[in-house]
Order: sequence, then C-alpha cells, then structure tokens
Amino acid sequence: MKLLFVGAVAQAQTEKINLVSYPGRISATSPGKAALAQQILTDARMDTVQERALRILTGFNAGTGYGEIWIRDFNTFINGSLKVRSRQDVKDALLLFFKVQGTDGNIPDGVIKEKQANVGYQYAYSNLAPGWASHKNTVETDQESSLIQAVRKYITATGEQELLLEKIGEQTVWQRMEAALEFVLTQRWSEKYGLVKGATTIDWGDVQPEKGWGVALNKETKWAIDIYDNAMFLSAINDFMAMKPAAAPMKRNWKEIAGSIRKNIRKHLWDAAAGKYIPHIYLDGSPFPKEFDERGILYTGGTTCAILAGLHNKKEIRQINSQFLAAAEKEKYATIGMTVYPPYPVEMFPNMAAYVYQNAGDWTWFGGRMIPALVDAGMPAEAYAEIIPMLDRVIKNNGFYEWYDVRTGKASGSGDFRGEAGVLYDAVTALRKWALQAK
Repeated sequence: MKLLFVGAVAQAQTEKINLVSYPGRISATSPGKAALAQQILTDARMDTVQERALRILTGFNAGTGYGEIWIRDFNTFINGSLKVRSRQDVKDALLLFFKVQGTDGNIPDGVIKEKQANVGYQYAYSNLAPGWASHKNTVETDQESSLIQAVRKYITATGEQELLLEKIGEQTVWQRMEAALEFVLTQRWSEKYGLVKGATTIDWGDVQPEKGWGVALNKETKWAIDIYDNAMFLSAINDFMAMKPAAAPMKRNWKEIAGSIRKNIRKHLWDAAAGKYIPHIYLDGSPFPKEFDERGILYTGGTTCAILAGLHNKKEIRQINSQFLAAAEKEKYATIGMTVYPPYPVEMFPNMAAYVYQNAGDWTWFGGRMIPALVDAGMPAEAYAEIIPMLDRVIKNNGFYEWYDVRTGKASGSGDFRGEAGVLYDAVTALRKWALQAK
C-alpha cells in the first residue's frame, strides 16, 4: 500500500522512529521517550520553521492577500506575535475588536484601515475606533469564540489579568466578552438541539454553497448545526470561566451551559458507530439532494477543534487520528490538514470546486492544531511524524501559504499566511515542551 507522507516516513525511519503501517492506519512507536525527545530537540527543521514564523509574525493582517486583521486568524498566531511585537501592540490589536463590537454583542470578522476599506463588504464604523472599518462574514459563527480564546491566550502568556477590567466605552472587557457569548446564545442558537447554528459551509469554512456572495447570509441560506461552531463556542465558554476575576458577576450559569452543549454535541453530532462527526444537522432543509451522501464526508478541522475542546478521550483521539491518516493516504500530497474527504462535487457546491480552497484543500492552519492535541493525548511520536511533512513543505516553498493542492502539492492562496505560521509555531513549542520534560 502507499505509505502516507513517504518523505516523512523515510526520514522518521532514518531517525529510528519505527512506523508500522496497515490498512487505514499508520502508527508511530519510538524506542523510548528519551530517544524520541532527543530527536525532537535536535531536529533543525523545527528551528528553521519557528524562526521563519517569527519573522512574518511582526504583522497582524492575515497575509499578503489580505489587508484586514481577522480575529479567527489572529487567535491562532497571537502567541507568536507576543514574541516579536510589544505587549502593547498586541493588546491594542486585540482590544480593537471590542471597540468595533456590535450593539447586540456580535464580533466582526475583520478590521481594516478605513482608507483600505474598498472590497465589497458591508462595512461598519465605530466612534471607539476612529480610522478603522469592520465587517462580518455572516455565514460564520466563530468570531465571538475566536476573540475570547485569543484573550485567554494573551492573559496566559502575559499574566495581565487586569485587562479584563479595562473599560472599552462604557463596558469592561469582561462584560463585552459575556455580551459576545450572549450574541451566540440568542442570535445563533437552536433551541431544539441546544446547540450553535450557522449557515451551511464546508467544515470550518466561510463560504456557503448557495448562489450569491458566499460569505453573506441571503434568502437561499440553509441554517445548519456543525461541530466546528459548537466546539469553538464550548472552548470559548471554558476559557471565559477560566479567566473569571474573583468579583466579576456573570449573567448566566455558563458552566451549566457548557455541560449542556457537551452533552448535546455527543447526542446529536457525534456518530459513535462511525467514530466521526456528521457534517450537518439541517434546520430548514438541506441545500443538497436526498441522494447525496454527505454523511460519508470526513470533517477534519472541526473534529480537531472538538478534541481541543476536551470532547474526546484518548481512545477516540487515536481512532480519529487514524481516520485522518487514512484519508490523507488517498491523495499524493495530503497531510492531516486536508479539510474534508472526499470533497464535495462541484454540482453540490457551486461556489467552490473540488480540491480547491476549503473543499479538500490542505490547510496546515488546522492540521497544525492537531499536533498539540496529539501531544496532550500521550501520542508524541505520532505528533512528531505527522508534523514532519508540514515542516518540510514550509522549507521547500520558502514560506507559509494559505493552502496546498493535495493532487499537485502546489502552494496556493495568500503568501506569508500568518495562520499557518502561528499554528506551526505553537505545534513546535508543544512538541519541544514535551521533549524537555521527557529527557
């Protein structure tokens, strides 16, 4: 059978990691913790990638193709930003999203200098952020969750707990975070299922299949429930509660809400027999014909977020990882970052062709998040083997790219993509932290 990540496997074998393959699975076992730890600590590729990541994390916009600071991206590279930019600069970029927060609590996707606000978005402006414009991809339901997660990362890295009591306008950051959670709970909520809803997109994507501009809700939108939105929201609630100042009030029992969401995810979205998440629960009809078997599609990004949200035990994580590997084996240049598999046929998803962008493109931006998850699950050898092709790809292309074609290996989308740089920086940090403790 074709081995996944041929180059990575060969390299790992050279470095004395024994990779045992059988249909649908490649597992990695090492001769011992100390030996594996030494391999990780002396792998020069990790130094190279982290150094290159920090060189481009001096900026806050998503990459060369974007003028905006996007909160879903910033959330994934804020740790690296804090290594190369002043704490005040990073803090200012973070608080900017609270300054443009909607009166209903919603958080925009992106903020951009007003003079550059010339794309087809419906821009909004705030007196709290003069000179800036903001916009929201309304098909998503992850902006609020992303901002709260980013605040938790900032506080964890800096210890600046007092940030939560800083006032933005008439409200503290703490109050604004709860207002953001409230927006999701009231405006993007399915009472029937007790879960977060959003437009139909591919996994974590921000484009819907219906005609019209794919990032904006319209009369054709089909509302649905998926694992990505719910895992992100659950993580955000967990972060919110973990940050709570001693005297800060809460309008709701968020611990109880988190417990309910966890229960409902397992009840409605997790297919225990298949060991995977179903793509969507539709609330007002599906955009796809009945004969299309959407349940056969594997969603990797949202599933990784579910693991990070604490929804799975170690046995399930091993099973999930095996499915990611099995899917990636089917395409020559795929890693575990391949968004979905198989892709949606273009007849089903007119706004995005198969193997393009979020429709089975390979995104290290999400695949890289699986590496710390594997380390935390006691699978450092697997994490090391699975990050190797991601590292090699960055070095080969001499930079970070938004996504990669799994059939040709071509680097595509935005260059200097800070999302990829950020998650790889964090992934290497997680592996090296484990290695230092294991020596």
